Amino acid sequence: MQLPEDFIHETRLLMGDERFNRFLEAFNHDAPTSIRLNPLKLLTLTGSDTKHPEFVKGQSVPWCKEGYYLEGRPQFTFDPLFHAGCYYVQEASSMFITHALRYLNPSSTPMKVLDLCAAPGGKSTALRSMLPQNSMLVSNEPMANRAQILLENITKWGWPNCIVTNNYPRDFRKSKLKFDLILCDVPCSGEGMFRKDPATISEWSAQNVEKCWKLQRDIVEDAWQCLQPDGTLIYSTCTFNTKENEENIRWMIDTLEAEPIAIPVEPEWNITGSLLKGFDAPVYRFIPGITRGEGLFLCVLRKQGDFTPAPNKSLSLKILKADLPDGEFPQADVSYPEALKYLRGEAIVLPANTPRGIVNVSYQGFVLGPAKNIGSRANNLYPKAWRIKTTHLPSEEIKIINIQ
Repeated sequence: MQLPEDFIHETRLLMGDERFNRFLEAFNHDAPTSIRLNPLKLLTLTGSDTKHPEFVKGQSVPWCKEGYYLEGRPQFTFDPLFHAGCYYVQEASSMFITHALRYLNPSSTPMKVLDLCAAPGGKSTALRSMLPQNSMLVSNEPMANRAQILLENITKWGWPNCIVTNNYPRDFRKSKLKFDLILCDVPCSGEGMFRKDPATISEWSAQNVEKCWKLQRDIVEDAWQCLQPDGTLIYSTCTFNTKENEENIRWMIDTLEAEPIAIPVEPEWNITGSLLKGFDAPVYRFIPGITRGEGLFLCVLRKQGDFTPAPNKSLSLKILKADLPDGEFPQADVSYPEALKYLRGEAIVLPANTPRGIVNVSYQGFVLGPAKNIGSRANNLYPKAWRIKTTHLPSEEIKIINIQ
């Protein structure tokens, strides 16, 4: 794998020879595959929020008790429980957001939260899983096609009090809405994705780095206006250079008077701190070959000032909704082959005792989506955009988590 010469030069200077050589060695190994369990759905099986090692064959992600590294990469497409939102396939470093939020809000106070650049939904679903009861999460994605993917993943995750929007950061600024916590997982040059997605290598350039750090500051400026005094902003990228990371944090401290917050971590997690000379604010950098995951940079910042309750405002924003029937419907559980037929958009046959009309099709007790039972068959109401497109089917049942 040939990395850009400019990237090699700059990153070696940044990391130093020892770190950079370990980073390069990581390219000789496959990126680890990891999943994060959905506590809302799996709690129905256990009645507790303890770890569930009996569900997953794999090692725990140390900074996320719901996260597991898998042995190899299964065919998630053919696991109905994946489509039912029982787990999310998420890169392990990104799961650090759950650790940060557990530390930031130990009192279980309800929060109003905005994920400003949320697609495809990994960090949003992680955030919602950690938020206290009665909290509200607004997951936003400016790009329309990516917003639809976000809507699908948020809908399948199944938590209440979630709103998916398709707006630009400046639209939130104009709305004058205020949030207790804002996540800015900003668009970046993607250096931390080189191993996982080699296509990002050809898209990298020094010019794009310059473009990104300027855009990132524009996004943060808009977000900062939407943050309550005493509120928290989480800034993250999937890149390594200091222009998009430490130098942006320094700018926030100097320009916005943001106060960095230290998040406790364990030494054995091998998280790297600041790599910018003379800058020692608490930042958290995940480097492949050093930490078990892909590249991530994260910093938590507090907006100084005393909290003042904001008046309730209606969302003057573009809100997205899934094209699904509203209401409470009977549930009909189906076999693995019938579940795959349903997920492909085909008509299926439900159990003989299933009432006619709209029903929720489920697999192992977890709802996949709606169908209209007319007796001899059930007409498929699963959204077309969500359907499995491939005609190739597995020779045996795919089981990534074991709930038996």
